[in-house]
Amino acid sequence: MTTSQSSPATTASSAARLTGVVPPLLTPLTAEGEIDMVSLERLVAHLLEGGVDGIFALGSSGEVAYADDARRAQVLEAVTGFVAGQVPVIAGVIDMQTDRVLHHLREAERFGLDGYVVTAPFYAITGPEEIDTHFRTIAAAADGPIWAYDIPVCVHTKLSAAHLLQLGRDGVITGVKDSSGDDVGFRRLAAANRASGSPLTLLTGHEVVVDGAYLSGADGSVPGLGNVDPAGYARMHRAAQAEDWALVRQEQDRLAALFEIVFQPTDKVGPAAGIGAFKTALRELGIIATNNVSTPMSPLEGEAVGKIRTILEQTGLLGGAHA
Repeated sequence: MTTSQSSPATTASSAARLTGVVPPLLTPLTAEGEIDMVSLERLVAHLLEGGVDGIFALGSSGEVAYADDARRAQVLEAVTGFVAGQVPVIAGVIDMQTDRVLHHLREAERFGLDGYVVTAPFYAITGPEEIDTHFRTIAAAADGPIWAYDIPVCVHTKLSAAHLLQLGRDGVITGVKDSSGDDVGFRRLAAANRASGSPLTLLTGHEVVVDGAYLSGADGSVPGLGNVDPAGYARMHRAAQAEDWALVRQEQDRLAALFEIVFQPTDKVGPAAGIGAFKTALRELGIIATNNVSTPMSPLEGEAVGKIRTILEQTGLLGGAHA
């Protein structure tokens, strides 16, 4: 496999206003815990056939927190090769502090990506000044646009609307991937963004209230559940663009019912439950070969698997109604 280069249609400048459905790509694993390239290629094809507008590799759903440098490079080389310029590919360069992120950035730049996703620093305590320096330093070093990833549950810092807008007006970031779960905060950010001339594109990662995010002013979504049903999120996005709010609600209600898969493993929390459920669903759909997750997590087994299969049937994914 050779290093991918972006086509003219998906250069960094054209991807800077990335909108629509941009799922955070899962990383399928073999029984031995290695990257399952055959399953990864099928998953990428599943997303492209579902009508996604971009792919976000090495995000939380891609188990980036568990990936060493070699695995990150394997994922990026494979994904950019499989996508082959059909849609923009952006990648997480996520780590605890600025120098570590710069290292990942330099490694990722080899793969002709369309931009990078960056969280606030974490583990070492930081304040507004350090967070501002973090984003400005990374943006100055990057060869493409930067999206700020607001995920306070993991980094323990909530990025403020005022700070994000200042970074946007200064050209430091092009957009926000909002996984804060703070719907009031997102609506305030969207209103302030409009009032400032929309310097940012706003993408929600809140799978079950994407409809509300569109009404607030979201430009699209980055749904982990979009790995399982990319076509459903693509239909919802098209309906929102057409202002067909009845269809938006219909699609969101079905996707919310599908999201119940993450609540079936009652003995797991966090990514072990969420990513585990997504991978289990994709295995049941025949798209990936195993539902293995990174150590120290363990895959879903037993009763939860049967319940997930039932939900797939009820929401039309097993049986062909929405496939």
